[in-house]
Amino acid sequence: MSVAASLKSLRDPGSNTVTNGLRVVVRPFYIAEQSQPEHSKFAWGYRIRMTNEGGKRCRLLRRHWLIVDGEGERKEVHGEGVVGHFPDLSPGEFFEYTSFCPLEYPWGTMEGSYEFIDEDGTHFEAVIGRFFLVSPHV
Repeated sequence: MSVAASLKSLRDPGSNTVTNGLRVVVRPFYIAEQSQPEHSKFAWGYRIRMTNEGGKRCRLLRRHWLIVDGEGERKEVHGEGVVGHFPDLSPGEFFEYTSFCPLEYPWGTMEGSYEFIDEDGTHFEAVIGRFFLVSPHV
């Protein structure tokens, strides 16, 4: 990653990706009231908006996250749906939700994918681009 790209990432820590007509926008935020830096506990929330910009209806089945903390420790999370929902999106529709991620380090990254099935029964992975979790303690 170039220096210019790294600086842009710090100014805009979120991500915005499109796969098969499905746009996924992520906006992370630090949650100071749930963090305890003196005990190496840091908390972030992230707001996700998925929008069907394609021409076919699609439904979310599963999620996969790769979380990497500032020391390089990797954690993978797999699960069905998101926050108890399985969004079914017609063209032009969107679904938004908020979730959180605790870490023991003041910064890290998240990225992943959503598995969708379209109206024709075709499965596809919608990319969740890497985004940055950076506390004010960095």
